[in-house]
Amino acid sequence: MCGIVGYVGRQDGVPVLLEGLARVEYRGYDSAGLAVAKGGALRVHKKEGRVGDLAASLPKRLSGTTGIAHTRWATHGPPSDVNAHPHVDTGCDVAVVHNGMLENAEELRAELQAAGVALASDTDTEVLAHLIAADDDVDDLEGAVARVLQRVTGSYGIAVLHAAQPDRIVIARNGSPVIIGIGERETMVSSDVAALVRHCRQVVHLDDGELATLTKDGFQASTLGRRPSPKQATELDRAPEEYEKGGFQHFLAKEIHEQPEAVERALSGRIEDRFATAHLGGIELTPRELRAVRRIKVLGCGSAYYSGLMGAGLIEALARVPADAEPAAEFRQRNPLIEPDTLYIAVSQSGETLDTLLAVEEVRRKGGRVLGMVNVVGSSIARAVEGGIHLRAGAEVSVASTKSFTNTVVAFALLALHLGRVRDLSPADGERLIAGLRALPGQIAEILEREDEIAAVAERLAPAHSAFFIGRVSGFPAALEGAQKLKEVSYIHAEAYPASELKHGPLALISPEMPSVCVVPDDHLVAKNRSAIEQIRARGGETIVVAQTSVGDLADAESLVPRCEPELAPLLLNIPLQVLAYHAAVELGRDVDQPRNLAKSVTVE
Repeated sequence: MCGIVGYVGRQDGVPVLLEGLARVEYRGYDSAGLAVAKGGALRVHKKEGRVGDLAASLPKRLSGTTGIAHTRWATHGPPSDVNAHPHVDTGCDVAVVHNGMLENAEELRAELQAAGVALASDTDTEVLAHLIAADDDVDDLEGAVARVLQRVTGSYGIAVLHAAQPDRIVIARNGSPVIIGIGERETMVSSDVAALVRHCRQVVHLDDGELATLTKDGFQASTLGRRPSPKQATELDRAPEEYEKGGFQHFLAKEIHEQPEAVERALSGRIEDRFATAHLGGIELTPRELRAVRRIKVLGCGSAYYSGLMGAGLIEALARVPADAEPAAEFRQRNPLIEPDTLYIAVSQSGETLDTLLAVEEVRRKGGRVLGMVNVVGSSIARAVEGGIHLRAGAEVSVASTKSFTNTVVAFALLALHLGRVRDLSPADGERLIAGLRALPGQIAEILEREDEIAAVAERLAPAHSAFFIGRVSGFPAALEGAQKLKEVSYIHAEAYPASELKHGPLALISPEMPSVCVVPDDHLVAKNRSAIEQIRARGGETIVVAQTSVGDLADAESLVPRCEPELAPLLLNIPLQVLAYHAAVELGRDVDQPRNLAKSVTVE
């Protein structure tokens, strides 16, 4: 799992490849490498570490108008110069970069070794280079790639370069994103539009089972069976400045502070005041069809799953439809029953999360209806579902999700409003929720204006080795997401529990060294939340309270958020938790934007 960049055109491609790698480094960053074709040979350079380490190691005069590059997140073999991509055959004629995992790699490695091939790396990818180089008609590079891929099982997005054909790159896709960028007499490929924004204004997404040959003048796409596959280019909807820090120390800080504007985009054009409802053009279901829905199931991974828990709560509260959320990978593996009157919703920031995409395919294979909530137009999940809601969060570069999480919850609020007004939600309650949604950008900005106060609280949290996050009912998903953020970026072990569950086991771990972050919405459970906090204090535990109403002396430290409509409280309570995690990580000197062992877009199972 990793980032792919390829270039074929008129200018020196090495700076373009390095710039592209830097923009996709958040997808994987334990090693990096590139290969350029020039003078009938491939020049390959690889380096364990970051893209900057690779750039510093390159010869000063390295150049070439055709090349491929890669930044890696390990799936086979530890990070090392040898295991870094590109991988080449014995004669260094063929270079391959690869996203995904080959399920029959060991079988193919054994076949190559039996034929006397010495494999240099621990990776699954290397077998592709050897097999392509050994093809009987390697002069037909696209045909050689197609024939080899018909022997492969598993997921892949690949780019292939041949020393004898320096004017082209062959690419292919099955389960891992491959995007073609079209420029002025130059063509690019990447696993992420971030690498394309400086040079291309149009993009084309390959579908599973397709490959293409890129030249400086364009591309030709086909199926693995070599049948032409017409593709339609679309305008690239991202600007280069979205991938700059804009004066902030980290992308994570920038993206936290972009949330007021992101929420405004999520709401723009989607509120219908006349009928006190939401207008969601991407959901092509009639009121009759929506009224026939008897259950809603949300599927996602990580923060997307936690946003789904918040969303399910919103749907039950406003539309009175049974709703729940489940990790997408677990859902698919348990052979789920797909009910005809259940509406499934797939959530993914990137739109490429493989576990979620496979869950979508499982639901659709069994005749279920799936909507999507994604942040990337044209992504795999966006194209696999039957409609949905674009999150409009803008580019999110930091591995830890913040503004896309917030916009997902806003999207769920709009969907819940829409469903509720089709069913039994009164116009007065619709107007109440709309007013609450419109107030959110200003309320988020108000919380962020007190960042220094929250940062001071984070200093209390940073020395801890472990922390509890607790909340009840609507506060529990916020606690889950708060714990996720803290462990992701600070490496502090954090667990979330329903506050009611403390007395059933977790209280045994409470001590002065174990702080508890307590999420307290201003709802009918305030007294019960106070009781849980008192139980922690009685056992010497430190309490950090994020609430809408002060709990007074029960808190060792406290961060308050504005009052809002009760259904929206978890969204606002999550904002200080993001800031807490960020400042705890900064205090500890962590790599905030690219935490160890993690990647932004998880395209392997």
